Amino acid sequence: MAEQDKLTITRAAIGRLAHAKDARFRRVMTSLIRHLHDFARDVDLTEEEWMAAIGFLTDTGKMCTGKRQEFILLSDTLGVSMLTVMLAQARGGKGATEATVQGPFFWEGAPEFALGSDIANGVVGEPAYYSGRVLDAKGKPLAGAVIDVWSVDAGGLYDMQTGETMRARAKLRRGRDGRYSFWSVRPADYPVPTDGPVGRMLRAMGRHAMRPAHMHFMVRAAGHRPLVTHVFDSRSKYLDSDAVFGVRDSLVTDFRKHKPGKAPDGRTLDRPFYTVEFDVRLQSSAPKRAPAAKKPAKAPRASQKAALQR
Repeated sequence: MAEQDKLTITRAAIGRLAHAKDARFRRVMTSLIRHLHDFARDVDLTEEEWMAAIGFLTDTGKMCTGKRQEFILLSDTLGVSMLTVMLAQARGGKGATEATVQGPFFWEGAPEFALGSDIANGVVGEPAYYSGRVLDAKGKPLAGAVIDVWSVDAGGLYDMQTGETMRARAKLRRGRDGRYSFWSVRPADYPVPTDGPVGRMLRAMGRHAMRPAHMHFMVRAAGHRPLVTHVFDSRSKYLDSDAVFGVRDSLVTDFRKHKPGKAPDGRTLDRPFYTVEFDVRLQSSAPKRAPAAKKPAKAPRASQKAALQR
């Protein structure tokens, strides 16, 4: 048996993938092994440091529950989640609203509300009226789109952090004109959870854990690619240092403040409120047509061949 050294062990580990049947799996694992080994050599990784890393990942797994996904939080805070979002959208083509991270606080099965409803369900915060259109990449309204929305309250907490009841969270269905509207609250800047291993990592990095205020949108429509995005409050001071790298300039919007009085939907409020306008564009999921094959050139006639040989 050939003895391995710190260089040949990488080739040996990659060689063990020779019989992997899934070509994509083999490619991904080959790159992972190569980069992981290069990382260990680059920093001259000690056994104690590697065991500490394994302990950190073990603690991350132990922190996961049905309502909290610490591994997603780890991916988010290292920028990997946002990188995969960017790569996916680049593969889908141009024209759609820019996507961003889903985050660890999506809750499947949100209650369905009629258009124009107040979805806040009693959470603390200043009232905000959200409205806009769901369009295709060319600007045509999309009928029948389904929108999930969710956000923190004015105290910077999600419903799943404060209890068992879904609040400031809803599912909405679009009509033929593609328009949507709902009432909720103006969300606040808030920290990602820091009571677990990811929080320890952020403190060791000397980083803050804050996210700029935003409303989450997950939009789906038949024949189109699903979109997960946010609308960010332009007044947030964390737009340039989002803990999960999710801010994109096109998603930053003014939360316009209004005095007490008549709102856009006709109701009258006795306290100040905000309005937010945000259109969403979806990219078609239909496969792109391959360019038409060029017709083969006709063979030159005998007289043309003679002319070319002169």
